[in-house]
Amino acid sequence: MPWPCVNAGGSESLIRLDSIPVLETEVALPEDSVRALAFWKVRPGQILTLILSEHRYFRARLTQLSDHEARVVPFFEFVRPVESSLRLTVFQALPEKERFELILQKLTEIGVQRIVPFRSGRSTTLARRDALQQKSHRWPEVVLRAARQCRRAMIPELSPVTEWPAVLEEMADAQRTLLFFEGPGEALGSLPQRSPLHRLALIVGPEGGFDPAEVCMAAARGAEVVSLGPRLLRTETAAIAAATACQVIWGDFALYGA
Repeated sequence: MPWPCVNAGGSESLIRLDSIPVLETEVALPEDSVRALAFWKVRPGQILTLILSEHRYFRARLTQLSDHEARVVPFFEFVRPVESSLRLTVFQALPEKERFELILQKLTEIGVQRIVPFRSGRSTTLARRDALQQKSHRWPEVVLRAARQCRRAMIPELSPVTEWPAVLEEMADAQRTLLFFEGPGEALGSLPQRSPLHRLALIVGPEGGFDPAEVCMAAARGAEVVSLGPRLLRTETAAIAAATACQVIWGDFALYGA
């Protein structure tokens, strides 16, 4: 069972239309979309991405906003869906310094739907990070700004920092879980293709790598141990590369140019 998010992300952040809009014509938003606007922290004049169905998305300018009513002017329809049909969750061992902010920003741009920071045997801890300079309170804002910048329709869910045993439990929610390891493992591109694939989980270790016992524990729970190639990657590079590759293989990156 997924942990609650700390940033009002997920499907409740979708701003929905209830009928096909006429471009450049003002329309009222349904009540649930008025509530979703609060998650985006928007004001009249700002531009948003709206969803009509899983295949139709629009850009619109917010013209009016009150506690119970909102009106927008849709002016553009996307050629392709904005949100990937692949629900991609990334479990990221808590890194040092500002690397996690970079990871949050780039995973949001890539289209990841859920990000779960966790503490592993070799990772830093939230207390150790915040003792030097408290920045974890900024993480939801980093995700929100990235979602706005890349025109996402959904704010990715950000989980509170959790422990390794909880990761092992939550990964069962995915159809398939890939653990990226610098030791022996299958090449990502050589994995057998299982389709359709709608829920994929990725587990990325800390700067010092996973303890071999942790790898064995995850494999015993059904995770596939995967290599990203012959070079040793920084944890932030591994997270970004892994998510990108999976969007190419199973997600919406594969649709472009088709």
